[in-house]
Amino acid sequence: MPELPPTGEKLYRGIPVSGGVCRGPIYVLGDSDNCVPHRAIKPEDVCSELERLERALIKTRHQILQVQRQVEEAMGAGDASIFDAHLLVLEDQTLLDEVTRYLEAKNVNVETAFRAVSDKYAATLARIDDDYLRERASDLRDVSARVLNNLLGRNDVALAGLKEPSIIVAHDLTPSATAQLDKSVVLGFATDVGGKTSHTAIMARALQIPAVVGLKDLSKKIKEGTTALLDGFNGVLIINPTDQTLYEYGQLVQKQVDLKEKLKDIVNEPAITLDGKRITLSANIGQPSDIPGVQQSGAEGVGLFRTEYLFLNRTTLPTEDEQYAAYREVASALKPCPVVIRTLDLGGDKFAASLNIPAEMNPFLGWRAIRLCLEEKEIFRSQLRAILRASVEGNIKMMYPMISCLTEFEKASELVAQYRAELDHEGVAYDRQMEIGVMIEIPAAALIADTLGKRCKFFSIGTNDLIQYSLAVDRLNEKIAHLYEPAHPAILKLVHLTTQAGQKSGIWTGVCGEMANDLAMVPLLLGLGVDELSVAPSYVPQVKFLIRRLK
Repeated sequence: MPELPPTGEKLYRGIPVSGGVCRGPIYVLGDSDNCVPHRAIKPEDVCSELERLERALIKTRHQILQVQRQVEEAMGAGDASIFDAHLLVLEDQTLLDEVTRYLEAKNVNVETAFRAVSDKYAATLARIDDDYLRERASDLRDVSARVLNNLLGRNDVALAGLKEPSIIVAHDLTPSATAQLDKSVVLGFATDVGGKTSHTAIMARALQIPAVVGLKDLSKKIKEGTTALLDGFNGVLIINPTDQTLYEYGQLVQKQVDLKEKLKDIVNEPAITLDGKRITLSANIGQPSDIPGVQQSGAEGVGLFRTEYLFLNRTTLPTEDEQYAAYREVASALKPCPVVIRTLDLGGDKFAASLNIPAEMNPFLGWRAIRLCLEEKEIFRSQLRAILRASVEGNIKMMYPMISCLTEFEKASELVAQYRAELDHEGVAYDRQMEIGVMIEIPAAALIADTLGKRCKFFSIGTNDLIQYSLAVDRLNEKIAHLYEPAHPAILKLVHLTTQAGQKSGIWTGVCGEMANDLAMVPLLLGLGVDELSVAPSYVPQVKFLIRRLK
C-alpha cells in the first residue's frame, strides 16, 4: 500500500468511541511479534509441555490481575470488571482440553498447539453475527497473546519507542494495552478495527482518551510523524489539518474547556431546577475503591451499590465479615448521604467462578438476581446480615433486583425479618428503620407498582433491563440496536406509571440505568416525576449542570 502524501489535508471517518479532540504527530504501532516456532515433540514429552502451559497460564493470570488492580485503583471496580472476561478465558476447560488433544494428535510443541486452538476459537467468534460476541474475539486474542509471550519468554514492548506526545495509529489495541496507556505521551488513538461495545472502547472512555476505531486499513498507509488531528466526538482523523481546520477545532476545544470550568464551579452545589425542584443526584459504584470518585464528583451519596463485584473474580464466596466491612466502609465515608445497596444481581452477563450457575438458553430471562438469592439462602443470608450490620451507620438503604411480583418481595422481606431476629438474639446492633426498596426493571413490576408501593419504601428504575425486556431488544446486537429506544412511548408510560404509583404511596422514585446518564433524557425523566438520578461518578457534574438550567 502506498503511504499517504506528506502534504494536503485528508479526512478519514471511523466510529467515535471516546470523546475529545487532540493534535500531534502520528505514532504507528506495528503488529507485535506473532512468530511462533514450530517443532516436533515425542509422545512422552506431552506432559512436560502441558506443565509449561500451566506455568504460563498462572503467570498470565497474575499479569491480568495486576492490570485489573491498576485499573480498579485508577478508574474504579466497574471498569476493572471487564478483565473478568479475560480471566475466564484462562479457566475455559473446553479450550484447554482441545489444546491437549491437539498436542497428543499432532505431537508438536505447546506454543503451536495453543496458537492453533485459540486462533480457531477467535475466528469462530469473529464470524458470529452479533456485535457483542465478535468483540469478545478481541479479548480472546489479547489473552492468547499474553500466554504465548509467557511461553516464549517475550515481553510486550510495543510502546517502548514512544518518546513524545503522539496519536497512536494501530491495526488494533488490546484492552490490557489500552488500560496501561500513559496519558502523558498518548494523546489519543485510532485503530483499523473495533466497535463501540469493545472493551478497548470502554477503557478509552474510562481513561478519557480521544479514540476513533473502524478506520479499515489506515495503519498500513499512514506515515509515522505525520501531523494529525483526532476528533473523538465525531469519529474523524484529519491528516495534515489546515490552519482553518485547526482554528475551527480550537474553538470547539475552548468550549469544552469553558464547560469543564463551569462544571468545577458547581461540584458542591445542589441539583435544583430553576423553579426550585430539588433532585437527588447520586452515583453508581461497585466497590469501596470507588469512594474518592463519588466524593470528587459532587454526588449526594450512592444510588446504586452493585454488590456482585464483591463476588466476581475470585474462587471463593466473600464471607459475611468481608461484605460487612465493604458496606460499612462506604456508608461511613459518605454519611450522612444515603448509600443504596442492591442485593446480589448475578446471572445474565455476570457469573462468579465460586457459584455453579448452570448454562441457560436465555440467561437474562433465567435464574438470576433475586430468583437465585431466594434459592441460595446461605449466600443471601450472609449478604443480608452483612448489610443489616453495616446499617448501624444510619445511612444505608437496600433494594432487591429483578422483582417481578409481590411474592418475591415478601419472601425476601421475610428472610430479612428472620435475620434481624438472629442479630437481636446475638446482641448485634443495626438500623431498625433501614428502608427497603424495589428495582423496577421488569415490565410486570412497573404494571403492579401501585401494589408494590404499599409494601416498599422506594422505587429505583433500572432502565437498561426495563427497555430490553419491554422492547425485546438486545442493545448490543447491531442488527436490532436501532430498535433500542429509551424514548419509546411504552417505556415512558412504564416510567410514568412507576412515578405515579410512588407518589400515590408517598415514596420516592429514582432511575439508576444509563437513561439517567443521557443528557437528552434527563429533562424527560424529571418531567415524568422522577425524584432521584443515579449515574456514573464521571457524569454527575454535567447532569447537575443541566438540572440547574431546567424548569
